[in-house]
Amino acid sequence: MASFIGAMAIADLVKTTLGPKGMDKILQSTGRGRNVTVTNDGATILKSLHIDNPAAKVLVDISKVQDDEVGDGTTSVVVLAGELLREAEKLVNMKIHPMTIIAGFRMAAECAHNALLLKAMDNKEDSDKFRSDLMNIAMTTLSSKILSQDKEYFADLAVDAVLRLKGSTNMESIQILKKPGGSLKDSFLDEGFILDKKIGLGQPKRIENAKILVANTAMDTDKVKIYGARVRVDSMAKVAEIEAAEKQKMREKVQKIIGHGINCFINRQLIYNFPEELFADAGILAIEHADFEGIERLGLVTGGDIASTFDNPESVKLGHCKVIEEIMIGEDRLIHFSGVQMGQACTIVLRGASEHVLDEAERSLHDALCVLSQTVNDTRVLHGGGWPEMVMAKEVDELARKTPGKKSHAIEAFSRALQAIPTIIADNAGLDSADLISQLRAEHHKEQSTAGIDVISGGVGDMKELGISESFKVKQAVLLSATEAAEMILRVDEIVTCAPRRREDMM
Repeated sequence: MASFIGAMAIADLVKTTLGPKGMDKILQSTGRGRNVTVTNDGATILKSLHIDNPAAKVLVDISKVQDDEVGDGTTSVVVLAGELLREAEKLVNMKIHPMTIIAGFRMAAECAHNALLLKAMDNKEDSDKFRSDLMNIAMTTLSSKILSQDKEYFADLAVDAVLRLKGSTNMESIQILKKPGGSLKDSFLDEGFILDKKIGLGQPKRIENAKILVANTAMDTDKVKIYGARVRVDSMAKVAEIEAAEKQKMREKVQKIIGHGINCFINRQLIYNFPEELFADAGILAIEHADFEGIERLGLVTGGDIASTFDNPESVKLGHCKVIEEIMIGEDRLIHFSGVQMGQACTIVLRGASEHVLDEAERSLHDALCVLSQTVNDTRVLHGGGWPEMVMAKEVDELARKTPGKKSHAIEAFSRALQAIPTIIADNAGLDSADLISQLRAEHHKEQSTAGIDVISGGVGDMKELGISESFKVKQAVLLSATEAAEMILRVDEIVTCAPRRREDMM
C-alpha cells in the first residue's frame, strides 16, 4: 500500500496547479544560496522534489518524459495516474486482484484512445484554419501559465516562430533571450540571431555580407602551458626573446585565420589584446568568449563548422549572414546577425520585471513552442477544457456496461478517474465541481456535443465557440503514459530495500 500512498501524495501536490486558475508553487532549494523558483510547470516542480518513496519516482519520471516528448500536459499526466491509483486502491480493498484491474484498465485505455481518434479534427489542408488552430492551442497552453494576461500576443509570437521551422521539431534554432527590465508586453520576435556579447574596441560596428569563422581555440598568447614549467635564462634579453617568439607564434596563428578570407571571427575562448589588435588592423570583427551554447547555435544558424585548427582553409566551412550590427535592448548592447543562412532561425527576446518572472515566462513559452512544433507534425486537434476527458469517460462507461465479470468494475473506475480532471479544473477555479460535472455529463449525452468547462464564466461553455483547443498528441501521450505508470505501480506488492552495490575488490 505504501506504493499507492506515495504516488497519490505526489499527484495531490501538483493537483492545485492544473487548469487556467491553477496556483503556482515557490520552490526553495536547500542548497547554498537558497535559490527560489516560482512555477506552476508540473515537470519543474517534480524534478526539484526530494523524494524517498520509490513509487512516487515513477510519477516524476513520466512527467519528465511527457515534458521531453510533447512539452505540455506534465501536470495532467501525474494527476491522471494518481487518480487511477486512487480508484485502484478502492478496488483492491474490495478484494479484486490487481491483475484483473490492470486488464480492465488496458481495455478502458484502448477504448478511450479510439474515442479520441474518432473525435480528432484535422485542418492541415486549409492553412488559415490551421493557423487559427495553432493560435488556439498556444493560447490554451499559455492560459494556465504566467503569460495568461498577454496570451494572444505570446501565442502569436510562438506560432510565428514555429511556422518558420517548416515542420522540423528542432528547437535549437529558436533562441530565447531573457533581459530584465520593461514589462512582458515588451517582448518581441526577431528574425535572425542575437549574441549576448559586445563588439570589441576599435573594430567595425557593422559588417555586410559577413563571412564568419566560428572557432574554439586558445587566443591568449601561447604561454608555456606545461604545469609548473620552468625556463632558466641568464639575462633579461633572453626573456625578451622568449616573449618575442610567443608574439611571433601568435601573429602566425592570426595570419592563418585571416587567410580564410573572413571578416568576422568568433571564438569560444578569450582573445587577448595583441591578437585583437591584429584583427582590428585587418578590419576583422573579433568576438571573444561566445558561450558554448551560443557558439553551437551560431554555427548551426549561419551554416558554419566550429573549427579549432587553421592549417587547411579549404576544408573549413564558413558561416554566412547578410548584416552583423550592434543593437541595444534595454541597457545592454548585443550583436545582431540578420539574414542568416538558416531561414528558420529566430530569436525571442523576453522582457520582464525580475529574473523569476523571466524564468517562468521562458518555461511557459518553451511549453507552447514544443506543443506547436509537435502539432505542426501531427496536425490533429481536439477541443480543450475537460471536453476530451468527458468524451473518453462516456465511451469507457458504455464499455463497462457491456463487459461481464470483475473487469467491468475496473473499467468503471477508469472512467471516474478520467472525470477527475475536469473536476479538479473546476475545483481549482473555486466552482461547484459536482454540479458542473453532472451538467457536463448530461450535455455529452447529446450528439456531437462540444461542451466543456468555461472557467471564466463559471459554467458549462461551448469549447468550439470559445476557441479552446488542445493538441491530439499531448492528450494521447497523457492517456497512455498515465495508464502505463499506474499499471506499473499496481503490479508492485512489496517494496524491498536492497543492500548497496558492493565493490568487486572488497569481496
